[in-house]
Amino acid sequence: MRKLLILTFLFSGSMVMGQAYPRFSNDNELKFNIGLFLATTTVEGSYEYYLSEDTSVGATVYFDNDGTDFNGNFGIGPNFRAYFGYQPRSGFFAEAFGLYYTGEDEFQDPDLGLRDNDYSTVALGLGLGNKWATRSEKFTLEIFGGFGRNINPEDFQDTFIYRGGVSVGFRF
Repeated sequence: MRKLLILTFLFSGSMVMGQAYPRFSNDNELKFNIGLFLATTTVEGSYEYYLSEDTSVGATVYFDNDGTDFNGNFGIGPNFRAYFGYQPRSGFFAEAFGLYYTGEDEFQDPDLGLRDNDYSTVALGLGLGNKWATRSEKFTLEIFGGFGRNINPEDFQDTFIYRGGVSVGFRF
């Protein structure tokens, strides 16, 4: 009986896992930027894939009916995020992003009248934000903002871009 008790004790130690955080199974997240939609009627959706508890990669795509808006009428781009703090996959974060976007600029030419300049450009930038997750790790809320610079701006384009919003997300 004593040998059986010793064997049970020795083999039970191999089943114990010593981790600081529980193993997460929801590595994917879809987000909708409700703040940008309410402010400008721009539809922006994002996808985020968690590489670990404190880093992720993602992509953003947005559509807008007004090509003369601040960031054009269509945009798509990747991002990389690093989370800081005690809660895994949430809290304060910093991100690096790229953005390819298209749009148009209207101007009044004295000789030719109203003219449209269509453009497409690439921008790189940095952003900051904060993310909160529910206890079940299924739903998220984040507030973020960023600032970038166009790589090849035209004469009629702004040199700098900005992005920001309030996003709600679902992890799966």
